Order: sequence, then C-alpha cells, then structure tokens
Amino acid sequence: MSSLRETILAALLARLSALPATALRGEVLPERVPAEGLLILRDGEPGEPEVTLSPLRYHYQHQAEIEAVVQGAARDAAFDTLTAGIGSVLAADRTLGGLCDWVEAEAPRVVDLPVEGAASLKAAVIPVLLHYSTADPLG
Repeated sequence: MSSLRETILAALLARLSALPATALRGEVLPERVPAEGLLILRDGEPGEPEVTLSPLRYHYQHQAEIEAVVQGAARDAAFDTLTAGIGSVLAADRTLGGLCDWVEAEAPRVVDLPVEGAASLKAAVIPVLLHYSTADPLG
C-alpha cells in the first residue's frame, strides 16, 4: 500500500503526463531533449508539518519541483507553451482528485544553458506546493 505522499506524487506525474512533453520522475537529464520538451518531477521536501491533536493530523506544505526543459531555435515560445500547459493542468484539478487540500505552482526560476555544438537549452525549476494532511507521517 502506497503512502499518501507517494499517491499524491504519482497523481501529479499522471497529470503532467497528459501534456505533449515527456514527463519523468526523479530521472537525470537525458542527452537529448524531446522536441515537445521534457518535464522531470522531483519529489522535493515535505517540510515540518503542523500538528493538530484530537484527532491527530499532520498538515504538510510539501514542496515538489518540476524541471521543465526545452531546446531548439523557438525555445522561448516552446517554453512559454510548456509552462502555460503546466499551469492549466494544475488549475484544472487543484486537489488532484481529492488527494490534496490544494495544489499551486510558484513562478519558474529560468536559466538558459548553452550546449556545445547544439541549440541552447531553456530550463526552469517550478516549485509546486502540495497541501495535504495525514494521520501518519510515514503512511
């Protein structure tokens, strides 16, 4: 049986997989970036929970990260399309099917990465806050 944390991250990956870009979880950046772009979901940190008693609940603001990468001559437009798609997917279901209390993305931290002998990469880390509560921090 999967923990709530794992179930939420799997649901987030499933939502990202609906986009045209290739979506991976916890992988290293491959040698080639697909033409549609690449998304790598990083598990991130659940942080210190707020705890309530009676009933005992742990309330997390888990910060996962999405690495978004595009390459090519039209990378600015492709990047904008990709990040807008991520925003639309998250806005369409802010609770990931009832698994979370709320899901929201923060502004991307963008970098341009030169690649020797190829078109530059445009990449960003997009923090995603997952608000959820559980009765067991390991469950």
